[in-house]
Amino acid sequence: MLSDVVVCREVYRSYETVSGPVEVLRGVDLSIPRRAITALRGPSGSGKSTLLRLIGCVERAESGAVEFDGSDTTTMSRRKRRYLRRRDIGVIHQDPATNLLDYLTIRQHLALGARMRGVRSSQRDMVALLDQLGIADRADHKPKELSGGQQQRAAVAFAAIARPSLIVADEPTGHLDHTSGEAVMNALASVAESGVAVVIATHDHIVADRADRVVDLADGVVVGGRR
Repeated sequence: MLSDVVVCREVYRSYETVSGPVEVLRGVDLSIPRRAITALRGPSGSGKSTLLRLIGCVERAESGAVEFDGSDTTTMSRRKRRYLRRRDIGVIHQDPATNLLDYLTIRQHLALGARMRGVRSSQRDMVALLDQLGIADRADHKPKELSGGQQQRAAVAFAAIARPSLIVADEPTGHLDHTSGEAVMNALASVAESGVAVVIATHDHIVADRADRVVDLADGVVVGGRR
């Protein structure tokens, strides 16, 4: 039986706009298990990006609970949530260029990521991870020397170094062609198999097809999926 890294219970979130408050999430119940890829699927405005930010401890729910390994993040201070993000959560953005620092090699990124999590990762561990993701021969290259697909796989490695509990990814294949998107999903599947929970907000059928679980959102509520 898979244990859950994140459990959402009756989660609500709204935002103030010039025309008044808008409810984005309305009573969402959801679990994110370890060793699996969970895809959040839905049209623009369905609430999937907001839910991803709550799961990733970037924002807090207005009501309900978002539990991370049994601790309710809605009652945590901003400082404690920041510490939790640094130690236990990897993040991958849609645009490959925003995930990496231009002046660091991929090997240096992994050393930095491990250090941020308070772990001293060996060169052997870093090369093994890059080899697992098919980019070991790019370890000493900087991001601009890589293709978009290679950059995203490097971003997966950066997010996964020192094995966090959770990786959150917002449209990680959105800027990639089909072949590169498949390679990124292969990389995320390898990371998930190692015991990490992966949750992806997506419109991409490649992601939904490869995910272990799919959660469909519409107008801020869960309306179906595959679990």
